[in-house]
Amino acid sequence: MNPHQTHSATPVAMFVSLFRNRRLVWQMTRRDVVGRYRGSVMGLAWSFFNPVLMLFVYTFVFSVVFKARWGLSGEESKADFAIILFVGMIVHGLLAECINRAPGIIVSNVNYVKKVVFPLEILPWVVMGSALFYGLVSTVVLLLAQLIINQSLPWTGVLFPLVLLPLVFAGMGLTWFIAALGVFVRDIGQITGIFTMVLMFMSPVFYPVSLLPKEYQGWLQLNPLTLIIEESRKVLIFGSLPNWHSLCIALLGGLFIAAVGFWWFQKTRKGFADVL
Repeated sequence: MNPHQTHSATPVAMFVSLFRNRRLVWQMTRRDVVGRYRGSVMGLAWSFFNPVLMLFVYTFVFSVVFKARWGLSGEESKADFAIILFVGMIVHGLLAECINRAPGIIVSNVNYVKKVVFPLEILPWVVMGSALFYGLVSTVVLLLAQLIINQSLPWTGVLFPLVLLPLVFAGMGLTWFIAALGVFVRDIGQITGIFTMVLMFMSPVFYPVSLLPKEYQGWLQLNPLTLIIEESRKVLIFGSLPNWHSLCIALLGGLFIAAVGFWWFQKTRKGFADVL
């Protein structure tokens, strides 16, 4: 294997690589998910109980301690507030999982870089696959809670994957970019945790956009998570159709970020072996 060979960095190559290595991505994603709980008594069951526990914690802290309300018309229960908040946590958690793990993707898999012929560009897909699995489990917990509390589920919930699609592509672009950057700048791993924490509080996770003063609402709309979180609540909680025009624009932006991130990863990967 020549570690300095040129690899295609076109947007088409991004999808071709995923299709060609789809079975490998699936196997590695499954191993990554199972490996996280290997050795524990409850195993994969923890992936279900963790979001359940967090839902109870959010309900107690924000509804009982802080007595926060979302400002919905009519009577709003503590459980309603927790469910609305939990949607924002699911969306943010999907992106945060990818960004926080990105700096160590290549560094922790040195053997794939040096000793074997391996499609390194699929490693971020494995991270995204794991994040989507945990997001799926959290969404199931959310829907079960809503079914128990409100005795109904909106049919628009089936559109949730389409709402997440722009975020998936944007997350992949950031993961490719940070994974490659993390090889050359090891300090990036210390920054990503702070960045995702700031991003959580600068997104409408714990509060609606309408609660902010008018002069700040426009700035919050520049945050790409704002649109995805708001549209996710529409389809999962309020039973409304998403804003397709805004989502299409967001999808184009997500594809652009993915293409740029993939291009950066492919252009810099020939230097991985020298650094590692």
